[in-house]
Amino acid sequence: MFRTLNLAAAASVITLICATASGASAQELKVVASFSVIADFAKNVGGDRVAITTLVGPNGDAHVYEPKPADAAALAAADVVLTNGLQLEGFLPRLIEASGTKAPIIELTKGGEVLKNAEEEHHHHHEGEAGEAHEHKAADHDEAEEGHGHHHHGEYDPHAWQSVHNAEVYVKNIADAFCAADAAGCDTYKANAEAYGKKLEALDKEVRDAIAEIPEEKRTIITSHDAFGYFQHEYGLRFLAPEGISTESEASAADVAALVKQVKEDKASAIFVENVTNPRLIEQIASETGLKVGGELYSDALSDESGPASTYIDMVRHNVETIKTDILGS
Repeated sequence: MFRTLNLAAAASVITLICATASGASAQELKVVASFSVIADFAKNVGGDRVAITTLVGPNGDAHVYEPKPADAAALAAADVVLTNGLQLEGFLPRLIEASGTKAPIIELTKGGEVLKNAEEEHHHHHEGEAGEAHEHKAADHDEAEEGHGHHHHGEYDPHAWQSVHNAEVYVKNIADAFCAADAAGCDTYKANAEAYGKKLEALDKEVRDAIAEIPEEKRTIITSHDAFGYFQHEYGLRFLAPEGISTESEASAADVAALVKQVKEDKASAIFVENVTNPRLIEQIASETGLKVGGELYSDALSDESGPASTYIDMVRHNVETIKTDILGS
């Protein structure tokens, strides 16, 4: 009888150990994502094998984010830290240093096609037409991120996720980072990334088809800050903005006056607010140009769960539909 009890006890201990191990494995990879778009990519790749902490949450602005003590603690405990790079997250280098994290810091724009910052174009005479956006492989842009005078961002526009092709690069880089940190889950990460990649390919076609329905002469629109350069480059809409690449840069009265003049000359078709910026400027420009403010676009952050852009795919769809509906009136 004692032997039976001992066996039963041993079996229950083994069951408990297995249950604990499987519970741990379900959250074995602690991932910190710098902002909401990256967190959504990580969720699609990692599934239930990862636990994700997002530093800059829904509707948050990574340009002006002020870190909290909990952020340093999350970084210190992380297995992988996912960042955009290209100086989007100005708060991050000091936070990483303060946290003492030993986790690899993965810049997801590496290997993608990155565009020159239009503001920098006016200060550096590169080959090609003045003001033209230049494309570069982001193999190693660390040196470009060192001080660039008064520009908050360096030589490159950091909003690379606004091209769905670049989003595919982010996803591949995340899968590689997760495989390096958790070899046992590598097949799962790769399969998840491939399945999500197919959804992104379909999304890219969807965007192209929608933009094709907008007449060429109606493809100039206005947004709050210059966050849609990659979307413009990839899909053929033209975006004008009173603020620069970063929401930190204030538009001067002269900037606004110049934009109003340009809008009147170029006959912009629509004007939109963004979820991360103050609508006051856009409302001022709208009143001076006679354009009606359209819907809200999501640029640097997803919406919360109840909003129309709680995932990356929903965000892109929402933006395209909002633009198309406002311009075509249907």
